[in-house]
Parts: sequence; C-alpha cells; structure tokens
Amino acid sequence: MSDVRYTKEHEWVQVDGDVATCGITDFAQEQLGDVVYVELPDVGRQVKQNEEIAVVESVKAASEVYAPLTGEVVAVNDALVDDPAKVNADAAGDGWFFKLKLSAPDELAGLLDETAYQALVAEQS
Repeated sequence: MSDVRYTKEHEWVQVDGDVATCGITDFAQEQLGDVVYVELPDVGRQVKQNEEIAVVESVKAASEVYAPLTGEVVAVNDALVDDPAKVNADAAGDGWFFKLKLSAPDELAGLLDETAYQALVAEQS
C-alpha cells in the first residue's frame, strides 16, 4: 500500500481524495492474536483525531481503535461483524474498519510514514 500513513497506536490510514480508509496494522493484529469481535462506529458519527472510535477483541485482549484523523464516518466494513478473522487474514486490505470523510486533511502530515512506522515496530518488538 503506497501513500499509507500510520499512528503510534498502530492504526493505518490510506487517503483517496478527501476519504481515508482506516484499520489496524498487521503488527497490531499479530500482537492481539485471533480476533473474535469487532465493534465498529456508526456511519455519520463525527470524530476527532485520536478519539476512541472502535473496539477490537481477541482471545488475548480487548483494544481500543483510535481515529487517526478528524472527520465523519462515511462507511464501515460490516463484513468484520460476521467474520472478525478478516482482520487477522488481511489487516491492511479486506480487514479495514471504517472510512472517514476528512475535515482536517492537514493532520495527515503528523502521521508516520512507512519508514518511521517500521522503526517504531522494531523498537517495540
């Protein structure tokens, strides 16, 4: 995935125009283990950057997912409700969580690029 940005809390975001697709990173799903439940936000919800927006539960733990950017939820990946294991199988693809219509696109500059994110993961491994 090119033009992907990351948070220090292990969320990823890929922007297309003014809409950002968001999910948790492969590193995050590996740390969680087998994902058994995903709670997604409601479409239409307004969120601020770093606000709790979703929950992912695994056999090991529950973890909050934070909005990487400010905006309005315009879509959610309903497939995760029926098959939360999609997060484990393809965290950066079919396992996406939600899409945001951005209201502060300049926030993107504050997120990590691939190189910086890989350095963060290496520190935490």
